[in-house]
Parts: sequence; C-alpha cells; structure tokens
Amino acid sequence: MFKILRQSIRTGVVTNSFPAVVTEPAEGFRGKPEIDFARCTGCDACADACPTDAITLAVVSHTERTLSLDLGHCIFCGECEAACPDGIRMTKEFQLATTDKSALLTRARYKLDEKGTFEVSGMISHTPSDNETLDEIGAKLKEKIRRLFGRSLHIREVDAGSCNGCEVEITALNNPIYDIERFGVHFVASPRHADMLVVTGPVTRNMELALRQTYEATPKPMLVVAVGACAIGGGVFGSSYASCGGVDTVVPVDVYIPGCPPRPEALLHGILVAVDRLPQRDTDQLRE
Repeated sequence: MFKILRQSIRTGVVTNSFPAVVTEPAEGFRGKPEIDFARCTGCDACADACPTDAITLAVVSHTERTLSLDLGHCIFCGECEAACPDGIRMTKEFQLATTDKSALLTRARYKLDEKGTFEVSGMISHTPSDNETLDEIGAKLKEKIRRLFGRSLHIREVDAGSCNGCEVEITALNNPIYDIERFGVHFVASPRHADMLVVTGPVTRNMELALRQTYEATPKPMLVVAVGACAIGGGVFGSSYASCGGVDTVVPVDVYIPGCPPRPEALLHGILVAVDRLPQRDTDQLRE
C-alpha cells in the first residue's frame, strides 16, 4: 500500500485542471478533412480514394458536377489528402457533434466555364465551432446537468457491432486524465437507470432487437447519441444483410458525433450538445 501511495505522490495530479489549459491534439492527429473547393477541378481522385464514399462526385450533366463531403461517413483516414494534396488537407478539428445529420454534409456545385474547366458556382457548407478546451466543455456540461437533472447524468453505453475503437475512447473518459465523473456524468449498467444511451457500431442485425429493447427500457425523457462513423452511417461496414447501416435506422438519434473513433474531448462535446437539446426533446415512438 505504501508503494502505491509513494507512486501516487510522485505522479501528482494528472487530471486536467481549472482554469482551462488548451488541449492540443498530438502531432499527426487527423481531424476533419478540409476541401479547397475553389482549387478543385472535379477530377474525382479524392472520391476514388475514399473507402467509405464520404466524398462523392455526381455528374449532373455534361456541364455540371456536384462534389460532396459527408463527415458522418468520414473515417479521417487521410487517403483523400494523399490523392489530392493541393486541394485537401487534414485539419485538427474534432468538435463536430451536431443534432442535425444534414449539417455534416458540405456540397459544392461546379459548372463548365468557357475555358473547358469546372469552376465553383455555389456551395452549402457547415462550419463547426472552434475547439474548446476540455475544462471549458466540462464546465458548461456540469452546469447544464445540474440545471436539468439536479445532480448527475447517467449514461448506458450500447455496443451495437463496433470494432471497439469507439469503446476505447469512451472508456478513456473515466481515466484520471479526463475523469468525466467530476462533471457529474456516470456510466451505469442498466438502461433503466440511464438518462442517455450512447451507441456505437453500425447496428448488426443480431443487435437490432437488443437496441430496440434497450431504447424501450430507458425512462423517458431520454437522449440517444450515435458515436462514430459506423453509428452515424454504417462506416466501413455500410448497410448490408449483416448490418443496418446506422443507429437512426433503428431508433431516433438526438446527436451525431463523427470520428473513427472520436477523441474523448469530442465525446464530451457531443454529450454537452445532447444535454443542451433535452428541453425540446420529442419522445417519438420507435420508427417502424
């Protein structure tokens, strides 16, 4: 026991402390891909390189094309940047959680000009908020939890066919570095004790019924958070005889957190977004 105490004293406090200290992603961290639509020539190299069809090029006519980037399907692999280093760069942005799935889509229209090249004629873009520090997010979350739940937020995590990459990041929320319980957030073993369901994986057919039953067993009002590319749109698994292709094909989803997997700060930000939505939560019946 004394050895443990000595080691603890030597290590000191490793948990992020207040006031906030900027948490910079590690060197080489790949966040949201950013396409320079103005420099894009519509060559389709990035779309061909994308393993999940997060980037698509649709030929509307011989004079018009549409390039789309769906962050919900993106696994942040960086293959698009390798295929087109002049037009795409991987940023370090990771706070991409949203209540509106369509907000994860960025689309640009291209028309053939007089020179015979395609130029941007219009676009729809979603710009995420600047990355906040862990403690800034935590302070907001703690206050909202206190106001809405009285003391704490209880989460039931459901693995609906994940590769366990997202589970590793979710588990990290409980380690001494992030210590999510200091914000009043606790993971529970039963959906009957939960205020929120955090779901990972593309929802395999064998987990479809279990997810429905878990949703039905959770007291209302409650929240559902889809974590990771697989939970949002099927990810690398897609939709097939073995998988449903995303959580919202089975139960209603309140918040989508992109990433493969999303880092702990992104998860915390997503939980904050979800809690912020609770007062206007519509507890609809399960989708048929």
